[in-house]
Amino acid sequence: MESTQYTEDIDLKKYWLILRRRWLPSGLVFVLVVTLATAAALIKKPNYEAAGRLLFKKKNTTSSLVTEAGEKIGQLDTLNMMNTPVDTEAQVLLSVPIIQKTIESLNLKDAQGNFIPPAAFLVGVGVKPIKGTDVLQVTYKSRDPKQAADAVNQLMNAYVEMNILTNRAEAVSAREFIAKQLPKVLSTVREAEAALRKYREQNNIVALQQEAIMAVDAITGIDRQLTTAQAQLADATARASEIQKKINLTSQEAVNLSSASQSTGVQQTLEELQKVEAQLTLERTRFQETHPLIIDLVDKRNSLKALLQQRVGETLGKDIPVSNGNLQLGDVKQKLTEDLVATEAERLGLLNQVTSLSRARSAYQQRASVIPKLQQGEKDLERQVEAAQASYQILLKNYQEVQIAENQNVGNARVIEYASIPGMPADDKKKLIIAAGIVAGAMLYVVTAFLFDLADPSLKTAKEVREIFKYTVLGMIPSFKKKMRFRFGKQDAIVPPLPVQDSPHSIISETYRMLQANLKFLSPDRPLKVIVVTSSVSKEGKSTVSANLATAMAQLGRRVLLIDGDLHHPIQHHIWDLTNAAGLSDVIVGQTDVKTAVKSVMDNLDVLPSGVIPPNPLALLDSQRMTSLIADFSRDYNFVIIDTPPLVLVPDALSLGKMSDGVLVVVRPGVLDAVSAAAAKSFLMQSGQNILGLVVNGVIIENEPDSYFHHARAYYQESTTSKAPASRTENVSSRSS
Repeated sequence: MESTQYTEDIDLKKYWLILRRRWLPSGLVFVLVVTLATAAALIKKPNYEAAGRLLFKKKNTTSSLVTEAGEKIGQLDTLNMMNTPVDTEAQVLLSVPIIQKTIESLNLKDAQGNFIPPAAFLVGVGVKPIKGTDVLQVTYKSRDPKQAADAVNQLMNAYVEMNILTNRAEAVSAREFIAKQLPKVLSTVREAEAALRKYREQNNIVALQQEAIMAVDAITGIDRQLTTAQAQLADATARASEIQKKINLTSQEAVNLSSASQSTGVQQTLEELQKVEAQLTLERTRFQETHPLIIDLVDKRNSLKALLQQRVGETLGKDIPVSNGNLQLGDVKQKLTEDLVATEAERLGLLNQVTSLSRARSAYQQRASVIPKLQQGEKDLERQVEAAQASYQILLKNYQEVQIAENQNVGNARVIEYASIPGMPADDKKKLIIAAGIVAGAMLYVVTAFLFDLADPSLKTAKEVREIFKYTVLGMIPSFKKKMRFRFGKQDAIVPPLPVQDSPHSIISETYRMLQANLKFLSPDRPLKVIVVTSSVSKEGKSTVSANLATAMAQLGRRVLLIDGDLHHPIQHHIWDLTNAAGLSDVIVGQTDVKTAVKSVMDNLDVLPSGVIPPNPLALLDSQRMTSLIADFSRDYNFVIIDTPPLVLVPDALSLGKMSDGVLVVVRPGVLDAVSAAAAKSFLMQSGQNILGLVVNGVIIENEPDSYFHHARAYYQESTTSKAPASRTENVSSRSS
């Protein structure tokens, strides 16, 4: 798939047109700036400049020979890599305390006898590091050459003196700070040692490393014993289980039976019970259950059973039911029962041994698992003790060194060149000031032009008009520059021109003829007869375009009727110098006949003025009477041109547009703004009008670099003796008569 690349279209012609279009205010700003710069250069008086030099050392070598602390106190460093220590010291040299001391030493006073402010002195001071060196150049400009040299020398001496005092002050501040910190650091050392001692006592720590080794050995030994005991326990458990299967008794039952079988009272009672049961069995063969002997034997048997159970309970220490058959054991079963009891005793002993070993192993493991944490805690506390002790030793050493550095009298800067009295004035910068004024004026010219252009919301060129409306441009009417005459008063000054009649061989006349030709080519099969001419806002020249278009059509031999449909602000009667006593509004309401209202202004061209302005023009224009009038006019004339009000202001044009063959929209760059244009286009689209196209009126040729008027100038020659607007009046009057 082919990739599409979008590039930004930089319209340099557009920017150039903006600069040309706003030349007047921008030119005034340019002239003002250049004038001010020239005046400043001319009134500038000559100054003398004196210069001296200071040499800086990054380290105070004299102090470093005595103590290490003295070297650190006098050291020059910067916070970032972009600057040098000399840059920082340059700002220190320009500080208010040094400037104030220099002013007082030179006794610089104003007219009132007061010391001049530091800001006034700083105007003449210049401080510049010499590139690639540690040298700082100090300059001062003054109208007095001696004062310039004295100011530089005094300023450098004041800085060197302050630098020495600053170094000594740093040593004093360091000593006082260390003296305050020593007791605190010593207290920190003692607290760290006490914390370490307390930690060892709380956790029973003597030697954690040896304790860890011993714990591992102990766990290994216990594991061996535990393995042996667990094996023996498994063997005893297996033997006990085997015996239990043989005698069908549990371990507890075997113990209980063994104890009961060895009891004399239990055995005697058991023998008596067995005798009674044997006798009862014998007697039941002889007597019924209700026989007194049987009842007596049953009671005796029950009593013996209860007694037997009681004695078993006394023997075993708890009430456990035991069957009579289990109380009498044979020799084999007796031997197995004894083995089961012995095996169970052995198993319980081994079980206790395993439990004890497991507990011991858990205890050792728990201690062994805690040892790393205890070691970490102990090491942390030991490090705190070591850090506190190291800090105390460093502070104690620095305290002794700072005491020595405090008594030194050295600095980081020294004067390597004092200023001499200048014999010649400083470089004359008048040309530079004027050049800067020209550059600044040019920049402000551009800024002013663009600001004025941004403040003007109107569309400036035909290109901008086309981009908003997206309609076909049928004609572009250049601006008419002929001066208006005022001999008829104020009203005569606002009458639009008729170049098609007054200057038939001009470029403007040809543009109207081109417009009517384009209208003809729009529909060659069905010619357009009724055309509504409107605009978005007022003052775009729709009435002028209507009148000149009608004139151009009439000059071609077509019968044309020009209707002034603007019943709000009619102007066609002024253009053609007609009376407006009777017109379109009077014809619609039936007060005047059409033949009486229509006036002939030239061959093939009739004009129907607006007539009396009604209170509700839309009610008249949107009536059935108006529809029938347009139908009659279209039959009687080849073309009917209707001049209507602006679209954005009133809906009259939209109503008349539905009765016509199409709407011709007049736009004028410099008058129409983008918001009004968008609104007008929206109204036209919503109402479903047949838009014939655009007529761009009042085009300034210089503002249209992509128009064809530049080539048309070489072809057409405007007549220098064009007819005056008054001739139109005379012609009309003669034809009327």
